[in-house]
Amino acid sequence: MTPHLDAKIYLVDDDAGVREALAWLLRTRRLVSDGYDSAESFLADASVLQHEPSAPCCVLLDVRMPGMSGLAAFELLQALPWRACLPVIFLSGHADVATAVDAVKRGAFDFCEKPFSDNALVDRVERALEQSAQVLAQRRVQRELQQRLESLTERERAVMDLVVAGLPNKLVADQLNISVRTVEVHRSRVFDKMGVKSAVELANALRP
Repeated sequence: MTPHLDAKIYLVDDDAGVREALAWLLRTRRLVSDGYDSAESFLADASVLQHEPSAPCCVLLDVRMPGMSGLAAFELLQALPWRACLPVIFLSGHADVATAVDAVKRGAFDFCEKPFSDNALVDRVERALEQSAQVLAQRRVQRELQQRLESLTERERAVMDLVVAGLPNKLVADQLNISVRTVEVHRSRVFDKMGVKSAVELANALRP
């Protein structure tokens, strides 16, 4: 698996020894991390909650900590519009395994039971980063598509909708009460603005 050199892992654990060991372990795979000694200090990091990440990232989150628990922090992260960009891997003691499993069912990426296998943990982190990268790429494509759609005029949008529905130019012209030549002009402009070369490619681009 190709390492994401710009990726960031957030280590949230009240045990300084665990944080240091995890940071060292991640560095062996060329992964950068930031450590937090509590859920509160992690959530106070404005870059986490206020902005969609610009690079792949994930959170290693201890289930049980003084103050706010990892589960409570997870619920707040789940409310973020970009939550899918920020996979959460829970770190759980034996007594917390059932709780961690339940969290996975509610959207967490995975969990690792302490003491964990070093290689298994970092493998999970890399899979989480791969998912984060894929989601970020999809969101960038969606934003670009939305910008392209917003660049269309009302008439171009109407022509596009009928072309995507499979209507030939003559029927599009009849539906909109315009000439076939005008349909051809609008159709060409739609293809240019949407960055496609055919009606099939356009339909595929608009498919959810």
